[in-house]
Amino acid sequence: MDEISPQALIELALDLANSLTTKDRFERLLSTVRHVVTCDAVVLLDVESGFLKPLAQQGLSQDALGRRFEIMAHPRFAAICNSVTPVRFATESPLPDPYDGMLLAYEGDLPVHACMGLPLMSDHKLIGVLTLDSMSPHVFDDIPKRTLDIISAMSAATLKTAILLQELERHSVHNQQVLAELTHEALVKDGGELMGNSHVMLKLKREIDMVAISDFSILIEGETGVGKELVARTLHRQSKRGEGPLVYVNCAALPESLIESELFGHVRGAFTSADRNRIGKFSLADGGTIFLDEIGELPLPVQSKLLRVLQNQEIQVVGKDAVEQVNVRILAATNRQLKVEVAQGRFRADLYHRLSVYPISVPPLRGREGDVTLLSGHFIELTRRKLGMQQLTLRASAIDALNQYDWPGNVRELEHVIARAALRAKGSASSGIIRIGLEHMEHLVATQSQLSTLGSQSGLPQLNDHLSEQTSVAEFDNDLKSATEAFQRKMITQVLSEESGNWSAAAKRLQTDRANLNRLGKRLGIRVTKNIVTGS
Repeated sequence: MDEISPQALIELALDLANSLTTKDRFERLLSTVRHVVTCDAVVLLDVESGFLKPLAQQGLSQDALGRRFEIMAHPRFAAICNSVTPVRFATESPLPDPYDGMLLAYEGDLPVHACMGLPLMSDHKLIGVLTLDSMSPHVFDDIPKRTLDIISAMSAATLKTAILLQELERHSVHNQQVLAELTHEALVKDGGELMGNSHVMLKLKREIDMVAISDFSILIEGETGVGKELVARTLHRQSKRGEGPLVYVNCAALPESLIESELFGHVRGAFTSADRNRIGKFSLADGGTIFLDEIGELPLPVQSKLLRVLQNQEIQVVGKDAVEQVNVRILAATNRQLKVEVAQGRFRADLYHRLSVYPISVPPLRGREGDVTLLSGHFIELTRRKLGMQQLTLRASAIDALNQYDWPGNVRELEHVIARAALRAKGSASSGIIRIGLEHMEHLVATQSQLSTLGSQSGLPQLNDHLSEQTSVAEFDNDLKSATEAFQRKMITQVLSEESGNWSAAAKRLQTDRANLNRLGKRLGIRVTKNIVTGS
């Protein structure tokens, strides 16, 4: 192969200069590389805390962008990162290829093929890697060193420009440090990265960037499993309090008699079991942030005391007359419609308005076009590491099924589906590449039919049967939520009555968690008094 021509070099420079966005700049770089060097796949990866994160790729399955490759777990990546010059792997190299099963040009274990990696350096520091793969053996053998040096330099410059632009957008050293910490957390903790390129997720990220630096109280709204806690963690990390504590409180899990003690603390002797002083969550969060998850579950008397914290930054420890000052930012989350709760007298209007200075709505997964594939790749890589697999991939049919499902349990459900499917696939595979197919994801089909199956097996009313008893849909003011709640109320009430008010037995019949069923029943106004079930 000849050296790269000056004309090609000029065209590449002009292409990169005319690129308006980082994504466009990366795509033009990869296209030019493929034009100069014949290959079936080219990937640009960023180095972050011992991991390689794909930024752009051509020739691999789309889920590759969701993966995070641990450098030391992949010998080929380790060899590239430990070098300062391009690494051409021998055609017969015994080292496993991290892209096995992902090349669009070949399905299955990669046979003998050409593989090359270029370390991207800036100021004598590794900032990224460019990899090239071809199904034609020896195709990279005759590429002149100068051509590879030019490609490395242009790729490193492109990546360095993207990094500098990102730093400039942050406007402060503090926020740069927060971003690095978030990135590290994303790589070492499951679900740590706010991931998604859909329009609604990009809008959410812009809102977080805008409001994080303020000290406003934030109400995070969204369905179960969408990632409200992750949004709260991101808000905290990007705030001026990012180096302070972030204290998590699950309001639904607190016993009603101990909520005040948990939130504000107590002194010894304040009540019967108070045998020692206890520091409350607000005191622990002083100088930082407190995250009140499922805040809609707080009883009204506690809501009034929380209002005082918001108004005056004051708390009163249980059993103590004097008030204490705290410096705490409050983030709250709920899967309820708090406006409705306020209208029905179950949530204080003044507290709602204090909390929702800037409400943030986290979109459901079914409304995040294109993100299911990205998240699937992310969870596939996490699961592969957890289960100690050499390689784990998704068949095209499985990706299609994941994208067609409506995900009532959102991102959390997707993570669990991937984990279960991986276990099933591992159990049915001998060794090598493990591929998840439709046969490993019966859960998707089972969940879609679960509600109707439950009704037919338990003698419970079907949703359409229930609605047919209504004189017209207008009774619900064309409100799907009201119709759904009416059906849930009737279904749960009937099962509870048949089980003499036993929540555990009812939860078992309905194939759900007892605590979740109890919480849902409370929200629907279902009460059990002396084994008599009533519903409002």
